Amino acid sequence: MSATSVQFTVAAHIMAALGFFRGKEIPSATLAESVNADPTFVRKSLSKLSKAGLIVTTRGKNGGSTLTRSPEQITLLDIYRASAAPPTFAIHNYPVEKKCPISSNIKGCMSSVLEKAQNSFENTLDRITLAEIVGEIRRASR
Repeated sequence: MSATSVQFTVAAHIMAALGFFRGKEIPSATLAESVNADPTFVRKSLSKLSKAGLIVTTRGKNGGSTLTRSPEQITLLDIYRASAAPPTFAIHNYPVEKKCPISSNIKGCMSSVLEKAQNSFENTLDRITLAEIVGEIRRASR
């Protein structure tokens, strides 16, 4: 069984922390501790978020990361795309058995399903802001 990607949820976790503590530079070590993940993996996520223009990071002993825009202006789709997470599912790459009508056609059919599912998923993410996620976290932590 293939592994499930956590790139998007780790990126969302990082962005939620930066949104929650907006205005403060958060060190990568603190973010890695919050995610409870390997600091190298968190730094890779920070790099992707920075390249996408969602955060700015300063290096050095007192360095840290901050959001480049308000949480109201950042959608989960922005974070998803920045994280370079894989699509919702993948089409297998096993060879086609030409004598079998299913084998000959399933990849095309499933490609269409994947496109529809991915579009629906991305449209949903585009309607949810980071501010909404931070708000839910604030309400849940009272």
